[in-house]
Amino acid sequence: MADQADELRRRAADLADVDAQAYTAVLEALRLPREADQRREALRGAAVVPLEIAEIGAQVAQLAVRVAEAGNPNLRGDAVTGAVLAAASARSASCLVDINVDLGGLEPELSRRAAQAVTDATDAAGRATMSTERAGQER
Repeated sequence: MADQADELRRRAADLADVDAQAYTAVLEALRLPREADQRREALRGAAVVPLEIAEIGAQVAQLAVRVAEAGNPNLRGDAVTGAVLAAASARSASCLVDINVDLGGLEPELSRRAAQAVTDATDAAGRATMSTERAGQER
């Protein structure tokens, strides 16, 4: 699990730079008066990055619930916090996907995938939280 978490961390960190580049491309494309294709492609790039962030958030939340349920009991609070933060990250990234999909008239499938990532992350955060509540009741 530690290796998987490390890989997700690396991917998310790399996406921060990619996101900044995608945002710069959108700003540049919006300055061009009649370049609709360039705008659309820039907005697609700006939608794909937060989509991947949302999907990573779901994976992190699912990993955190595994730690909360079966990992070291001393790390349960950290795992729950990680799951909740990952779900919030997925939700905020999903909002960015929706904005770019709307602005660019992009395929709605991008928004659907982001929404599914939010659902998965939120469900995992709920399971992680419930595992902590169950553990507290068992004491």
